[in-house]
Amino acid sequence: MIERTAPSLNLRKTLLCGQCFRWREIAPDVFSGTVGNRHLTLTQQDLPRLRQDPFWCIYFDLNTDYETLRKQLSALHPNLNKAAQHGCGIHILRQEPWETLCSFIISQNNNIPRIQGIIDRLCGETEACSPAAFQNGPAVHPFPQPETLAALSETDLAPLRCGFRARYILDAARKVADGNVNLEALRTAPLAEARAVLMQITGVGPKVADCTLLYGLHRMDAFPVDVWMKRAMGQWFPGVDPVSFGSAAGLAQQYIFDWVRSGASEEEIPG
Repeated sequence: MIERTAPSLNLRKTLLCGQCFRWREIAPDVFSGTVGNRHLTLTQQDLPRLRQDPFWCIYFDLNTDYETLRKQLSALHPNLNKAAQHGCGIHILRQEPWETLCSFIISQNNNIPRIQGIIDRLCGETEACSPAAFQNGPAVHPFPQPETLAALSETDLAPLRCGFRARYILDAARKVADGNVNLEALRTAPLAEARAVLMQITGVGPKVADCTLLYGLHRMDAFPVDVWMKRAMGQWFPGVDPVSFGSAAGLAQQYIFDWVRSGASEEEIPG
């Protein structure tokens, strides 16, 4: 990988593009979040110092040459060129696989505030992580390990108010804890095989599996498709198979999501 400078990262686009749930914008352009047993508050101007900390440098994927990837994707389709220009600065975070799997199980048929609330309660927060709560840190509440959750029951999870997802969370925790689903092994397994392994978990379909692979295992060849993305592909990329986007298809998905969600797809972006 080619050494890159931290300013290539667009913090807002990266943290608010739907790939993570434990970050909040606590004030205009001020972001605060918990990763593992660490808590961080920063602005776009703070990015250069991230390179000095190996943990955050890896987490924000600062050593990947996103500019080259963006140019490669831009050459594949005129609308992907527009989306890639608009999404310049999006990075795929290097998140912890188990937390990512569990978080996207919770995300099913759910909205962002409710997803965040369930995850806050799962992590042992005594109150919802409002902007004020983040500002008044530095309390850190790590995501519970699968072994911890595997020993619980649906009744134990009732305070989370996660509904039908409680059964899915427990099944995922037990399969990961007992080794039936080896998340680390999925980093290098063929994509279809890795997806099939994750789909052994109750309630995990192709979309949650691909989100886990892309956002939790940094499998940029994964391209999560839900109803919304299927509609976007049909409108702006008719007849295009995401496989044609190649090894950075997941980054293309993020560009498309950001482009269409922002309304920029309705505007003329110079090619």
